Order: sequence, then structure tokens, then C-alpha cells
Amino acid sequence: MSLNEVEKQKEYIKKVYEINKEKELKYYILTMGCSLNENDSEKISGILEEMNYKKTDNIKEANFIVFNTCCIRENAEDRLFGKLGEVKKIKKENNSIIAIGGCMMQEKHIIEKLKKSYPFVDIIFGTHTLHKLPEDVYIKLKTSKKIEDILDIDGKIYEDLPIKRADKIKAQVTIMYGCNNFCSYCIVPYVRGRERSRKPEDILKEVEQLSLQGYKEIMLLGQNVNSYHGRENYGFAELLRDINKIEGIERIRFISPHPKDFTQDVIQAIADCEKVCKCIHLPLQSGSSKILKSMNRKYTKEQFLNLANEIKEKIPNVALTTDIIVGFPGETEEDFEDTLDVVKKVGFEQVFMFIFSRRVGTVADEMNNQISEEIKHIRFNKLKELVESQIEKNNEKYVGTIQKVLVDGTSKNNEHTLSGRTDSNKVVVIEADKKYIGNIVNVKITEDCMWYLKGEI
Repeated sequence: MSLNEVEKQKEYIKKVYEINKEKELKYYILTMGCSLNENDSEKISGILEEMNYKKTDNIKEANFIVFNTCCIRENAEDRLFGKLGEVKKIKKENNSIIAIGGCMMQEKHIIEKLKKSYPFVDIIFGTHTLHKLPEDVYIKLKTSKKIEDILDIDGKIYEDLPIKRADKIKAQVTIMYGCNNFCSYCIVPYVRGRERSRKPEDILKEVEQLSLQGYKEIMLLGQNVNSYHGRENYGFAELLRDINKIEGIERIRFISPHPKDFTQDVIQAIADCEKVCKCIHLPLQSGSSKILKSMNRKYTKEQFLNLANEIKEKIPNVALTTDIIVGFPGETEEDFEDTLDVVKKVGFEQVFMFIFSRRVGTVADEMNNQISEEIKHIRFNKLKELVESQIEKNNEKYVGTIQKVLVDGTSKNNEHTLSGRTDSNKVVVIEADKKYIGNIVNVKITEDCMWYLKGEI
């Protein structure tokens, strides 16, 4: 059934191309949110380019504007509605098509607001109907109808959609969709649906093709990658081992795992597979067992610390990174101190810190013991201070060492220098010839600059 659906959409791509073929048309995509959204935007780019739209970074010259939305944090809504205010004029000047997709479109209150306040939006599509964008565009061009293409049920997995990747060296590969965890602060299970894993052969085929195209690094994506279940007796550990065998691919990374699903076989596979980076993202969220229970995280402070220690024992020189939410409802000063205690004990390589943001439709939004913004910010700054002191100390161990760095391009702030990443995902800036771009090179680290390292080949 899914193959027929993809073939049908490819026919719509051809029809839209015929309409557009004599025109010079440009598209613009604004991607909000996570790596899964970035991967979805690459698929949207692939579809639009096959329909004779060319990418532009200047929204003012776009004939087709796509907002690929995220609903993890509250300010994402403000950003979307602010941008829609900007594009109303562009639509009028360019006769542009405005399309909005992504997680936010699975929220009914957002759809109602769009219909009421932004009637000039042409196409609305959800997380389960991205594959139908060619059909939606065709109907819009032929009829000028407003398109609302949303499914409330879990979507299917569609293979072989066009894709235009943003990078030539590193590629993202989604291995599963959806989430079954229902953390009390998170809207994702409601907008992405239940867990659905891709077939191992489809994933391996995609990675093999990327290898033939010269890609060096693969990032495996999923809301909870280590609950991947391709078939009976074939889970995330088996997938890692099979990808590790593919020639040409030199590095394998993955996000985001869940501590409760970090099984022995996965730890052993990471230890055994030389291509799997020894950098593991292990989301903590809170160091307090009481708050973790309220978050519905399914582990305690002690279990998390035991897991971190076990990973360190079995994978020498492993780097651990994490996510932490500050100011979750009911978080006392003692609970927050528990979080600081875990950070001190684990010594994370990097911490992604978030102030708790209420999301309509989640359990946490209904909790009546919300924390004041003032206290949230005080705690956030205290955590930030601790994390930065640890990073500064941690960086010292790199200075003077030789690190294998995948050089991925010129550095953002200076086109005369190159940048890349170590196995542990540290950014390294080097003065070197551009011929090194796309290669893993030995770099001697000469200086610690807090958020990046300097080195020389």
C-alpha cells in the first residue's frame, strides 16, 4: 500500500513540474525544532526541487514558503505567528504559496487560530501527511483551494521519498517515528504518534547509498532510538552492528536514547563497534527521584547514576551529554540540589539546559504547583555556572592531545579557518587548507576556548 502511495505522489510531482517547467520559481524553508524536523525539511526540499522550485535563503524572493514547525516549547508558537505576520506582504507581492507543516499542526488550538487569524495560509499538513505534499500542491495550483491535510491517527512509514540533503559530509537517517513514553511535560507522543520502526533493510539500504555518495558520518534519529525494534530479535544493538559493517561510513552517531531503554546489548554494541562514536547523549531531565516520577521518566536518580557509571566502565573515554529541565512543577530547592549533585558526579561533556515551558495538552500543564519565573531563572543560572565550570575543567584534558577530527567546512566566524568535530563531538577550529574538508584528520589540540578547541594538523 505504501509503495502505491509513493508512486502516486511521484505522479503528482510530475504534474506540478509540468505546470512549473517554464517558470523560475524559488522556495524557502524555515525549520523549527529538532533533528527529526531537519530531516523532514530535507524531504520537503527534495519534493519541491523535483517540482522545479530552486532553494533561496532570502524569504522575500520566495514563491513557495514552508514553515516546518515544532511544539516542544511555548516560544515556538510566538515565532511562527511572528513569521506569518511578515509573509503576508511577501505572498501579495510574489503570489507565493504559504505552507505550514510539522508537529504544531497536530494541535487543534493552533489550527483554529490559523483559520481565524491567518486565512491567507494555503496548505496545512501534519506529521503523518508530509508524503502527500505533492498532491496538496497540485490541488492548490489547479483549484486555489485551501488545503488542510491532517491525520489524527498514527501515520505509516513511506520509503523512497525524494530528499535533498543539507550537508555533503554528514547525513541524518531516521530509524523510527513516534514515542510511547508520555513524559508528563512532553507533547511529542500526541503529535508524532506511537512508535513505528523502519525495516532494517530499508535503513541499511539508505546508509549504503549515502556511503556511495561519499558521506562520512551518519546520525541515526528517533524520538527514542534505543527502543528501535526492526523485527523479532532485531533491536538497536543489532542495527548498530550492521551499520558498523558498511564500508565508507567512518562515524555513527545517534539521538536521542532514553535511559530506561539503555540495555546491556546496546552498551556492548557501542563498546565493540569502532565506528560508533563514544559520545552518548543520556537525557537526565532532573536529578530528583521525586520529580522524575512526576515527569513519568521511569527511572530514579540512583538508577541513572548507576547507568552512567556502567557506561563509563564498559566504554573507556566515553563522553556523556544530557538534557536538563529546570523549574518543573513541584521542584523544591532540595530537588534542584539533587540535579546539581548528578551533574557534579557524572561530569557531562555538554548539558542542554531548558527552563520548563508549559505545553497545552500535557499533564504537566495541568499541575497546580507551577514554579515562578523568577525562581526558574535563578536556578537556571546556578546550573549554567556549574556546567560552564565543568566544561572549562573538562576541556583541559584535550589540550596537548591528538584528536581525530572530521573536518566539515569553513568555520562560521572566519572563512579562512576550518572547523570539525572530535569523536566526542567537540568543535575544533584549525588553520588549514580546504583540501581537508570531508576528511578525518589527526589534529593536535593547542588551546581551549570554552565552547570550542583550537588545533593544528
